[in-house]
Amino acid sequence: MEMQTFAYSDETGWSLKTFPAVDSGQTLVLIFGASGFLENTAPVQELAQAYPSSVIAGCSTSGEIFGTEISDDSLAVAVVSFGESRLEVATATVHDSSESRAAGQQLSEQLMADDLRGVLVLSDGLSVNGSELVQGINSILPEDVVVTGGLAGDGDRFERTWVIQDGRPAGGVISAVGFYGDAVRIGHGSMGGWDIFGPERRVTYSEGNVLYELDGQPALELYKRYLGELADGLPATALRFPLALRDGPDDDKSVVRTVLSVNEEDQSMTFAGDVPEGAHAQLMRANFDRLVDGAAGAAMMTRENCPDQIGPVLAIAISCVGRRLVLGEATEEEIESTVEVLPEGTQQVGFYSYGEISPYTSGHCDLHNQTMTLTTISEVA
Repeated sequence: MEMQTFAYSDETGWSLKTFPAVDSGQTLVLIFGASGFLENTAPVQELAQAYPSSVIAGCSTSGEIFGTEISDDSLAVAVVSFGESRLEVATATVHDSSESRAAGQQLSEQLMADDLRGVLVLSDGLSVNGSELVQGINSILPEDVVVTGGLAGDGDRFERTWVIQDGRPAGGVISAVGFYGDAVRIGHGSMGGWDIFGPERRVTYSEGNVLYELDGQPALELYKRYLGELADGLPATALRFPLALRDGPDDDKSVVRTVLSVNEEDQSMTFAGDVPEGAHAQLMRANFDRLVDGAAGAAMMTRENCPDQIGPVLAIAISCVGRRLVLGEATEEEIESTVEVLPEGTQQVGFYSYGEISPYTSGHCDLHNQTMTLTTISEVA
């Protein structure tokens, strides 16, 4: 396996003089970039023209991760040429969130094969219900296929996102890359680092990913009481106060949900994934040190579940935009911590997202919010 990572900005151009000459059906080109590249498509098209036979995938971000640096209005790129492994890409177009589950099923059916080992999913971040998407995927793919990925971002604006389809950035798209064969090695890990506060409340009225009532009270009204003055900045300030959900008081497994939008008229809140009626919900807030420790923990989990990764290793880091807003100027500490833990020489690219996709620990994937989620990809001879 051969690999090279590089970057682009309008101010400095490409960070290398020539693209790696490895175009083939066994080459993966990953591109993560600002939402503005939806109009300024020239740099992405340049890559597409350089790699006409390769599998090209990517999405918009709330910040591009390149090594241990975070940038805005740039591209972070990885070009990986596999020696033994086979690659396939499938895409689906969605017009609204009701089509999310069917899209997940469609993508999985296109990629399914006996030698499928892993899938990287990159999804539109605004018109897709992430919970429904992963349920559609899980209904088709077996548990031993590692599924990871994330929802595209748009800073803290929540206006538009893109995913690459046929070599071009496009809205309303979900892309999935399949990795095939016994040579590929895929590691994964996902951790948060948020503190729970306030009483646990029951979801008494919701529809899919729209929450209307907690303990019989209007959800948005209740949420604003906790935010205080920060409520004036909704929905962006909600990224600092996600919601922890679990099926019941005795359930050890909890998932985190991030607010995408609010509706003053009916006092509802729309989340990146489902908020089921009957679930138990509790607010969360940031703990600076624990967020960085959570990123390092995700890297340790990744190494532990794929201990035989040697040689060139690509790390795809997908962290929630809410973490970036909380960590501020110290955000690079969390991506530095992942590189310190991963195998020596690992090259890292990634993005800040509106949601992360990964198994909770093992088995089928879940939708997460406010986590650092890592995927490592390597190949054995």
